[in-house]
Amino acid sequence: MIGINLAPKYSALKNYRLLFLCLLLTGVGYGQTTPKTKPLKERLKEKNTTSNVTKYLDEAKWNELFPHRANLDKKAGAGDFYSYKAFLEAAKLFPNFMAEGDADTQKRELAAFFANISLETANIWTDSAGVYLKWALYYIEEQGSGHKDHYADKTNEEYPPVAGKYYYGRGPVQISWNYNYGQFSEAWFGNKDTLLQHPELLSHDPVLALVSALWFWMTPQYPKPSCHDIMTGKWKPTGDDIKKGRVPGFGATVNVFNGAIECGHKTDEGSTGYRYKYYQYYCKYFGVAPGPNIECSPQRPFGR
Repeated sequence: MIGINLAPKYSALKNYRLLFLCLLLTGVGYGQTTPKTKPLKERLKEKNTTSNVTKYLDEAKWNELFPHRANLDKKAGAGDFYSYKAFLEAAKLFPNFMAEGDADTQKRELAAFFANISLETANIWTDSAGVYLKWALYYIEEQGSGHKDHYADKTNEEYPPVAGKYYYGRGPVQISWNYNYGQFSEAWFGNKDTLLQHPELLSHDPVLALVSALWFWMTPQYPKPSCHDIMTGKWKPTGDDIKKGRVPGFGATVNVFNGAIECGHKTDEGSTGYRYKYYQYYCKYFGVAPGPNIECSPQRPFGR
């Protein structure tokens, strides 16, 4: 599966030192654009959390869309890792998810979110008659041999990797790299160390794994906008964005997920085409037109 780079490497961040200084002086943080708030883990206990998910999605539809999801056939306690109940629990922490814009906008956002997490976790063993479309959320961890040591950026001084720990892809968006585990750990636990020291927690806690996906979806990471802002029309591309083909639509969310690998090619290569097929599949399921710009082949990656 594809590992996701949610933020630039530390070596790249050195080029933004002047920008960081300006942000610090003005009280604006890097990455997260909102003021520091209570850790998500603590907010989960609050009773006033709400979600718009049930407006378009119930458990029957969840089961229909993801009939082969991870551990579904195992006994209670170890079974149904990506359950509808766990998804609703995670979604309550993000009340703006699927709650901005008109009904079509909200449906497209859900379709786009599902399309991206489906590609990251699917058992794409065949595309005959679209069989793979039913095999999303099949994997909890990145597949493939020899990948464990690929995601430790030892030059990152803010979120240094811990010896003997591995930061390969885990969860619905296959969150990877030590600096991404560190950032999400701060959002969930209120400190960077918990997931840097125990990245495997994402493979054992369904709600934590699903929150990581929604956190990534909702959180802008400079120079990338959030996928939520892209799909709801809140992101307004700059002149440079437009010049480099980065325009609103599903394709821009693919650029956020994996732009350096999947975008800017003359033809859609490898698994990228499956993202588009998943998106069109979910749009059809929820009865909404896909909208414009569903591909990122004309787009330069964000930050380039």
